[in-house]
Amino acid sequence: MSRSFPFQHFLKVSTNPKEGLFAEDQPSYKKGEQLELEELQSASPKPQEGCNELEIKALNEEILSSLKDTVSLDKYNAFFENLQIKSLKSNEIRFSVITPFIKTMISEYFSSHLDEAIQQSLGKPFKVLIETEDPKPPKEDLENTTQTVKLPQKAPSFTLKSDYAQKNTHLDLIPTKEDLLSKVESKYIDHMQPDQNGILIDPNKTFENFIIGPSNNIACATAKAVSSNPGKSGKYPSLYFYSDSGLGKTHLLHSVANAIRLQHPSLIICLITARDFMNEMINAIQNNNISSFRNKYSEKIDVLMIDDIHELKDKQGTQNEFFHIFNELHDKGKQLIFTSDKAPKEIVGIEERIKTRLQWGLVIDIQKPDLETKIAILKRKAYELDLYCTDDVITLIASSIKSSIRELEGSLIKLSAYSDVMKMEIDADIVKDQLSLKGSDKKTTDLEDVAKAVSQYFKIPLADLKSKARSKEITKVRHISMYLSRKIVKSTQQEVGLFYGGRDHTSVIHAVNKIDQQVKTDTYLANTILEIQNLL
Repeated sequence: MSRSFPFQHFLKVSTNPKEGLFAEDQPSYKKGEQLELEELQSASPKPQEGCNELEIKALNEEILSSLKDTVSLDKYNAFFENLQIKSLKSNEIRFSVITPFIKTMISEYFSSHLDEAIQQSLGKPFKVLIETEDPKPPKEDLENTTQTVKLPQKAPSFTLKSDYAQKNTHLDLIPTKEDLLSKVESKYIDHMQPDQNGILIDPNKTFENFIIGPSNNIACATAKAVSSNPGKSGKYPSLYFYSDSGLGKTHLLHSVANAIRLQHPSLIICLITARDFMNEMINAIQNNNISSFRNKYSEKIDVLMIDDIHELKDKQGTQNEFFHIFNELHDKGKQLIFTSDKAPKEIVGIEERIKTRLQWGLVIDIQKPDLETKIAILKRKAYELDLYCTDDVITLIASSIKSSIRELEGSLIKLSAYSDVMKMEIDADIVKDQLSLKGSDKKTTDLEDVAKAVSQYFKIPLADLKSKARSKEITKVRHISMYLSRKIVKSTQQEVGLFYGGRDHTSVIHAVNKIDQQVKTDTYLANTILEIQNLL
């Protein structure tokens, strides 16, 4: 970044040579001394060599206009109002902001909004770089409105009238309470919607920190037995865990992988999600390299663990490859472990021959934890987070949250973040307020509650539901959210439309009617809506 003095902030430069150097207040020069206009113009760097400044300015305005549609006015004024494009290349766009705080906030919490605005304006994604420009004036006393500037190349000294101190410019960059609470909510959502793409073995998920109770003791004991003696030499060469989401299946997979890696370092372990397995096969087909894909899984792997095997439903090609890989690994005595949200026979869209093979091994159901186990889980998590909670607070959370272990841990992550940003110790009132616990003072379900429940269920950001995005996936989920808003909250069509991005009431009518017709014939959709209602 150029460190030249920012003349453009103080001088009004005329581009007409006949008018002299300035449009106002031309300075006097000593004989033989001349200040070149080009030197002043070069003090302000161009956005990009060969790039039209007017085009850059128009693009900047278009991106800012898009951002106004996707973020609130307060956040736009705080973080995007002074966003400026510095350079634009074939696959990279560089912005400048005025403080490191704004740079951090955009990078950590609003990058998706910026990426969407860039794609809308330029038609494709770009790598985004953000740099900071310090707008502070020199360290002289700001009350003094005159500054002496020495120009290079023997230019004369002269005095500039600076209006910097006279301008009443105020940027309130201190985060508001709403901004801090938004940060708390972001940590909670990140925990509740873990990114499983490109899954790697997590060294932090072990048997040592897996809380055992009546609901999972058989599953844990079996997993330990497999990790000690994997494959055909052990008791369970094929293992299948199933349970509702968030009850510890994935933790068990990582625990087994870590234990095998420690006790049998020569064995090759593959821990992968069903979705990544499918994508890997598709890429192999596209690259005419399916033989390498088959060879990898059939010849090189000793322990194959696939998480969420139910996601192979209705994927006939992937199921066919999986069928042959399963047979070869099983015949060779390799270790096979799978997880799902349903028992093999209950998965719709999976071929019978695959269901049969998934049931060859030991099939174990993991139930929801009892109160004592939940208390133990919460105490362990509080210790990891270095969060002090009284036994009464722990018991309150454990007795109120019944859905999953992930929800239990997520509640503590949210409370820990709240304690950090608000500098407050956690008590029962804060727990009830932050976790919206339902008790004698039962909280009425509102539009926000419905939207959050739908967002968490489908793993789609809440901001996307409220945005103007029209992708097929987001539109369908938004329709479901509108349908539930009318059914549960009894909000008017105008209120629902206003909540979801200021849409017209006719859009709400269309969404509600469409879902109402589909649930009459689509059993899967009807069950999905029922599950979301139960969450509320």
